[in-house]
Amino acid sequence: MAVIKELIRKENNGSISFGNYELPQKTKLSDFEVNGDLYKVKTFKEITKLEKNGTFVYESIPGTAVSVFKETADEVSFFVDGKGQTQITLELESNKEYRVFVGDRDLGVSKTDVGGKITLDVDLENGNLTTVKVVTA
Repeated sequence: MAVIKELIRKENNGSISFGNYELPQKTKLSDFEVNGDLYKVKTFKEITKLEKNGTFVYESIPGTAVSVFKETADEVSFFVDGKGQTQITLELESNKEYRVFVGDRDLGVSKTDVGGKITLDVDLENGNLTTVKVVTA
């Protein structure tokens, strides 16, 4: 998958794609409107971060490229590309259990903390997409 040259974009199916882990310096884009929501993305080789209406949504260390990012009341799913061992943090509903899938592996059930965050480690290969899906348990 190619990095997102425009930093963030809306896809035809209503999802969004964002992030460019090839950038040497932090680059950001604010006030990107999708369905009445305003998104802000910061991305470069060390980190990719997404906010929606001023609230944390996604962060990866190091930076990643995320495509077809969709979130509903019961599920968050996306494809991710990057380089090597990557830590991804998502903000979901607080103190709730979620089943986590990475690629074809079921990582089991994890519970979010008081702030609603869940963190997972993913081993990424540059140019190969990895599917991530987090669903209400």
